[in-house]
Amino acid sequence: MKGTRSALVLISHDRRFLSALSRSTVWLDRGVTRRIEQGFSGFEAWRDAFFEEEERDRHKLDRKIAAEEDWLRYGVTARRKRNVRRLGNLHDLRRQRAEARRPVGSAELTASEAEASGTLVVEMDGVSKAYGARSIVDSLSMRLLRGDRLGIVGANGAGKTTLVNLLTGGLEPDSGRVRLGTNLRMMLLDQGRAVLEPTMTVSDVLTGGRGDQVIVGGQSRHVIGYLKDFLFSPEQARTPVSVLSGGERNRLLIARALAQPANLLVLDEPTNDLDLETLDLLQEMLGEYAGTLILVSHDRDFLDRVAGSVLVSEGDGRWVEYAGGYSDMVAQRGKGVQARPQAGTAAPRRQPASRPSDPDAAEAPAQRTKLGFKEQHELKTLPERMQKLEAAIAKLRAVLDDADLYARDSARFEKASALLVEAQGDLAACEERWLTLEMLREESAAR
Repeated sequence: MKGTRSALVLISHDRRFLSALSRSTVWLDRGVTRRIEQGFSGFEAWRDAFFEEEERDRHKLDRKIAAEEDWLRYGVTARRKRNVRRLGNLHDLRRQRAEARRPVGSAELTASEAEASGTLVVEMDGVSKAYGARSIVDSLSMRLLRGDRLGIVGANGAGKTTLVNLLTGGLEPDSGRVRLGTNLRMMLLDQGRAVLEPTMTVSDVLTGGRGDQVIVGGQSRHVIGYLKDFLFSPEQARTPVSVLSGGERNRLLIARALAQPANLLVLDEPTNDLDLETLDLLQEMLGEYAGTLILVSHDRDFLDRVAGSVLVSEGDGRWVEYAGGYSDMVAQRGKGVQARPQAGTAAPRRQPASRPSDPDAAEAPAQRTKLGFKEQHELKTLPERMQKLEAAIAKLRAVLDDADLYARDSARFEKASALLVEAQGDLAACEERWLTLEMLREESAAR
C-alpha cells in the first residue's frame, strides 16, 4: 500500500500497521475531532500531553471557582453592580465545570485466577489433522508448561482455530496424542463470539439471568458495579446485546470471561474492536496473570508485548515455534506472516498463448488498462447509493435511540436492529467497492 498514489483513510486497531502507513492522525474524542500532522507513532505521546494540559486547566478552573466562592462568602461589599457581575461570572464558571466532558476513563481489568494447574499444561506428540487432502497439522510435537505464554500466528485459513481446538482437547487428532495436564481450569474467548444472544441484556450475559450478582474471584459483586469497571453505564445494564457496538460487545465478553476462575486463558483475537486504552490494560493484566496463556492474534504489537513464544504456520500443516514475540520471530525466520495459497490449492497456471480459435484470449490483456463500461457506471452511481444508505442508517439510529422502544414494542426494535445491521453491511461493501474502482481509475489514468 505504500506505493499507491491514492489517498488512504485507515481505520485500524493494529498500531504497527497505522504507524507504518499513516502521515497524519485524526482523533475522535468526546464528540470532537482533533488532528495531528504526524503518523500514529506520535499519537499516543501527543494524546497524553493533551490530557495532562486538560487536567491542568481543570485544576486552574477549580481553584478559580474556590476563590470566587470564598469571595461570595466573606468578601461581598456594598458595590452591588460589581457583585452581581461577579456572581454571574461564578455561575458561568460552575456551568463550564459541569458541562466539561472528561475522558470516559479506562476499564479495570482483573482476571479471576483459579488454583494453580500442574506443571505440564499441554503435551502434543506427533499430532496430525487434515480435512480431506488439506493438511492442517502435520506431526506436531510440543509442550506447554505452567506460566507459558504462547502466541499463534498464520495467514487467514491456515488452521489456527483448529490448532487451538487440538491443544485444548476440543478436537480429536487424526493421529498422535494430546495430553492435558492436571487441575486445569480453562477459559476460552473464541473469535466467533457466539455466546452473545442478541436478545439477552448486558446484565443477563454476566449473571446468566439469575439475580443481580456476579461472582468475581470467588466474591459476590453487584453486576452494576462490575459493569462500571468495563466502562458500561448503569443504564446499559438492561440494554439488549443487539444494540451494542462491536467494541462494547468485546468488552462485555472480556468482562464475562475474566469473571470465571481459570488457570489457562485461551484468547482468539481478543483485541478486535478494543480502544487503545482498554487494549493497554488488557496487556498489563495478561502481563501480571500467573496462569498459562494461549493467544491467537494478528496484532503484532500486542504479541510483542504479551507472548513468550510464537507458533507459526509454515504451510502444508507444518508449525514451527520461535522464542520471543512477533518481532523476535521475524528476526529468526527472516520474514513475517504472509498470505499464501492454501495447501491442496493449485498454484495459478500460466495462460497459454492465444489462438485464433479463442477470440477471448486474443483480446485479454496481461494487465487491465481501463475500467469497463459497467464498472464506470458503477463508479458513477455508487456515491448516490452510499448517500441513500447513510440516510437510512440515520433514520434507523433515530428509531433505536428511543430508550423505551424495546420495552414498548420489542418486535419493532428487533426489526429496526436487523435493518440497521443490514444497511451498515451494505454501506461497508459499497465503500470498499468504490475505493477499489477509484484506485483502478487512478492507476489507468496514470498510464
